Amino acid sequence: MIRLPCRIPGCKRVFKNKSGQTKHVRTAHSLLHNHVTFHQAAPDLRSPSLENPAFDDWPPSPQHHDFDENNDGVFMPEEGMQLEPLFRTFHPLLTVLTHSTGQKCNIYGNFINQNPHLLTGLPYESRVAFETAEFLYTRNQMSAAQINTLLDLWAATLIQHNDSPLFTGHRDLYETIDSTPLGDVTWETFTMSYNGVKPAEDIPPWMTAKYNVWFRDPHLLVHHMLSNPDFDAEIEYVLYQDYTNNDQRCYKNFFSGDWAWKQADIIVEDPETHRSTFVPLIIGSDKTTVSVATGHTEYHPLYMSIGNIFNGVRRAHRNGVVLVGFLAIPKSTKEHLNDKDFRNFRCQMFHSSLAKIFESVKLNMTIPDIVRCPDGHYRRIIYGLGPYIADYPEQLMLSGVVQNWCPKCLNHRKNLDSGGPSLLRCQEHTDLLVQELQHAHLWHEYGIIQEVVPFTNNFPRADIHKLISPDILHQIIKGKFKDHLVDWVEEYLIAAVAPFAGLRRFPQGRGFKQWTGDDSKALMKVYIPAIKGHVPQDVICAFSAFLNFCYIVRQDTLTEDDLTQLQDALNCFHQYREIFKMTGVSKHIKAIKEPWPCDMLQGSCVSDALHALKNHECSLYLRLFRFLTCNIQSVEVDAAEIVDAPAAQAHVELAALPIPGGAHDVSALALELELPNFPTMIQQFLYDQLHVGDHEAPDFDPVAAPSFMGRVSVFSSAAASFHAPSDLSGTGGMRREHIRATTSWRGGPARHDCVLVGTNNEVNCSLDGLAIAKVLRFLGFKYRTKYLQCAVVHWFSYVTDSRDPDTGMHIVAPSTNDDGMPDISLIHIDCIFRAAHLIPLYGADFLPREITPHDSYNVFRAFYINKYADHHAFEVA
Repeated sequence: MIRLPCRIPGCKRVFKNKSGQTKHVRTAHSLLHNHVTFHQAAPDLRSPSLENPAFDDWPPSPQHHDFDENNDGVFMPEEGMQLEPLFRTFHPLLTVLTHSTGQKCNIYGNFINQNPHLLTGLPYESRVAFETAEFLYTRNQMSAAQINTLLDLWAATLIQHNDSPLFTGHRDLYETIDSTPLGDVTWETFTMSYNGVKPAEDIPPWMTAKYNVWFRDPHLLVHHMLSNPDFDAEIEYVLYQDYTNNDQRCYKNFFSGDWAWKQADIIVEDPETHRSTFVPLIIGSDKTTVSVATGHTEYHPLYMSIGNIFNGVRRAHRNGVVLVGFLAIPKSTKEHLNDKDFRNFRCQMFHSSLAKIFESVKLNMTIPDIVRCPDGHYRRIIYGLGPYIADYPEQLMLSGVVQNWCPKCLNHRKNLDSGGPSLLRCQEHTDLLVQELQHAHLWHEYGIIQEVVPFTNNFPRADIHKLISPDILHQIIKGKFKDHLVDWVEEYLIAAVAPFAGLRRFPQGRGFKQWTGDDSKALMKVYIPAIKGHVPQDVICAFSAFLNFCYIVRQDTLTEDDLTQLQDALNCFHQYREIFKMTGVSKHIKAIKEPWPCDMLQGSCVSDALHALKNHECSLYLRLFRFLTCNIQSVEVDAAEIVDAPAAQAHVELAALPIPGGAHDVSALALELELPNFPTMIQQFLYDQLHVGDHEAPDFDPVAAPSFMGRVSVFSSAAASFHAPSDLSGTGGMRREHIRATTSWRGGPARHDCVLVGTNNEVNCSLDGLAIAKVLRFLGFKYRTKYLQCAVVHWFSYVTDSRDPDTGMHIVAPSTNDDGMPDISLIHIDCIFRAAHLIPLYGADFLPREITPHDSYNVFRAFYINKYADHHAFEVA
């Protein structure tokens, strides 16, 4: 039986018949994306095929006369491709000018016709052969004798057509399956030890110890990643630059960035590399402790990805990041920990281990490697060391820079915030300084450790100062926010925040010993409203700028306007930090370094501000810190889900089953909701559904409008799915969160979440046409031949038309009718976009401890629309 794949690119569903395939496409792919995606595949175009002298000794490739032999391969920007809504230009020499899918070749490296039948790269003649083998061996688990019988019968039907079955017998089938190139890369090990001058007596233990480094060959790992068919349609072979309709650069996946393009410019200086595919290796490491035998040994786990795959694949953990090895960390006795020779050995062993591990890919950084790619075709591959992601201590170890200095720029450690452009470090300059200057001068004036030789010196086109990439989690979120800002938050303020998907609560305050990255991120989401009214206005503005920076830099797609906003956020932080000086900070404040070129956050003025406020005599600050408590744990009340599906329009679905106990009639539901006019609300809802799209509909008349007094099913929740590629999501960028509307949440008080509701043009909404409402109930009932799904909502109104100037968030309040009663109505669930998180305006007074998170929406009279609830909320709110 042939299984039919879904026709939509990226969808992995298969079907037994045509009707199932058609139904799936109509239901799952009939909607448009609710957010623009910028990685549409460009169409295949023709390009010249030139023989490469580097492969003259190999079998010649077939001649194809349909290529334009007069094209010299020079690329002009105006010859790019229009990919709505973007205009895309490709690198002129590292690929053929018209092939966005990269230049294909055969197993010998000779370029071939760029539009051949798809090669599977597997030992199967066709997809039918693969499906047959899977059915017989995996699904049916047919015996060898039965396989032979089936194939004999199949052969009998094909004799008259002078044809034969896909397999001659069970042995042929088994051999084909066994030759399928699958499996993991084996682990290897090598030993390192100190080989320098040793003292005559009392030799330190670290000088005689041997250190095992475990690793997997990165060359084979990259081969496995490139040959993974799951990455087909989610990988890029050609460097490109995207432009919006107003000629702004648009950055999304790694291949759209400037660094990769500049690397390609260097690679193509060698003509032998022309029309190859560049594969940059993205590396990362972070020191941790792992159990080894009976003790504990510190290792640096080493990870790797490739820059060709989409960001969504890497974020979804679809084998887009692999573990390469464990780098040993030498230990010594206490008296030798501060020994200069030991510190240098420890650092240099780190570099020597990296150089040894990546030695297998060094040759193919200049000479193309022939590799089978996810689409089954072979391509010439040029490797290169890409960005190295590490926290600040590892950045120092990698760059050979002294503590408290910047590994990216030459600013003195006492003047990191120079107020002007920073001179960047580069390996050529460092090497020159090492040759000309003494050790003490290098250490104190340039922050350079003379004895450390970076591992990148062994590889072409690699400069460690340029490859170091900031670690957003450790340097910004955990480093600056957790280490310097968290002490400002009071226990009772955080405890009074309403539940929300992915939001952690701190019910007993703060002070627990181990902060995780999730704890820090969760606290950032509710931080500003918590301290509003307890600190000066400029402090709020400074923190708002800081958080805006953190959220903008994590967006899935960045345009030049976004980069301008990023710079504006940084400028605002510098402007409003003056309040810290006014409260007693020393004249010099180590501020956040600019994201370009320095990418450095070491030494933020927030640290000095914290100490200033702790020591300030103002009773307001002293009162703020007295409420801090200890020994608590964070609680995550709900979590959003990753949806591994192609991008689709935002949509909401009710829970699979209604609340147990049967359906309610309209009268009983009216009593439960305390809404005497609930039958009229249903009439209004039915009237709206009957006149959807009718611009000349008659006025609503309860006497003439259809009525309904039947049974209604009540649901405790609904699931909103939407395109949120900046958050943790599937490869298509889809994410799902649950919206709760229940009288008892997990055996406790009621929970009624708020939502963003799409409105028509007649409704005045500050948030780009999105209104705010609190869901009281989710309902479903059958009217005539249709099953209608709706929600009873209490509307909120915008207090002002603009954002609050201090926090940057909109403010809303529960809406009432002219008679002072709550403004409640019935809406179709298709109007709901996603959940919204509201944080109260606490004011300057402290809150009673009796207020719980579930009281939040009932006790307070005005709320911020929390744009920091997640990254998608930041983009839409």
